[in-house]
Amino acid sequence: MAVRVQQEPFALGAEVEAFAAGRQDAGAVVTFTGIVRDLVSGDLSRMVIEHYPGMTEAALDKIEAQARARWDLKDCLIIHRYGEMAAGDMIMMVATASPHRADAFDAAEFLMDYLKSRAPFWKKEITAQGETWVESKAQDEDALARW
Repeated sequence: MAVRVQQEPFALGAEVEAFAAGRQDAGAVVTFTGIVRDLVSGDLSRMVIEHYPGMTEAALDKIEAQARARWDLKDCLIIHRYGEMAAGDMIMMVATASPHRADAFDAAEFLMDYLKSRAPFWKKEITAQGETWVESKAQDEDALARW
């Protein structure tokens, strides 16, 4: 079980391969990767993600522990980046390993919904027109409410 909050990019393939390597206790590994999406207007210069060191890791550790208590997980990985990123850059990934696929999928969705709506990260989109803080969306709150 691991939570990493980091500025540097991560190698998705290497992370997934390392997470799944030698697994004999799990019949399912589920992964999700969040990517910086360009704006509809196509003019995203960059996204800046801020966080409070220590507080963020503690919050992610807590939600990861909740997922382990709720589902039969053999392993879990959360990686979330901060700092400046461009469209197409990977922001985060979640990986879950479970004896059964339903637990792996449900736990991964639970973690993703939490990361999207409650994790203590603040996102700012920067375009030629200026800077805008990204606000919470009702659909993200609805997704979290189902848990």
